[in-house]
Amino acid sequence: MDMIGRNQALLLGRAAGEAQPSHANHGVTYFVFPLEVERLSGAADTLNVVCSEELLAACPVIPGQSYRAIGEVRSFNNRSGVGSRLVITFFAKTLEPGEDGFDNHLELTGVLCKAPNLRRTPLGREICDLLLAVNRRYGRADYLPCITWGALARFCGELEVGDAVRLTGRLQSRIYRKALGDREEERVAYEISVIELERADSQSQPE
Repeated sequence: MDMIGRNQALLLGRAAGEAQPSHANHGVTYFVFPLEVERLSGAADTLNVVCSEELLAACPVIPGQSYRAIGEVRSFNNRSGVGSRLVITFFAKTLEPGEDGFDNHLELTGVLCKAPNLRRTPLGREICDLLLAVNRRYGRADYLPCITWGALARFCGELEVGDAVRLTGRLQSRIYRKALGDREEERVAYEISVIELERADSQSQPE
């Protein structure tokens, strides 16, 4: 489906570390810093926020302080062979000091680029994994892993590659252990926990 995908996200949380150099692109230097965003359960997601040197100069990041960022969820392929192959970050377009509290909200429109994987947890809860391609301009796209639960997971399990969907959710981090021969390594995965999802042709999800 040839379209520019909707990719809008907002984070409000506490800086969990200092900004470090990330990369340079078209003469612009970018930095990355960890932002800790608590969930309603009290658990916290630690998310990597990428921002330009210009944004950082206007709003210096101090560990422990609160910040509000508006931007997009982005992906790129890690070709170093170390860590996850698909790296998910939050690309900040605005950055400013934040108020008390936490927020984590995103809206995406994209196309399924992999068959949904409907399965059950060891406790019997239904879960469905999706991979959503969200097009940017100039022919690029972000490939974003999404996860749904319960009745919504069953609905998503019936979707097909190429289906366009709209969703709202939150960006979350998850620690897992990767088997590497005779040892295990602790890693962090980033995914979108879906709250609401519907077909982009306005066929809504079931109740």
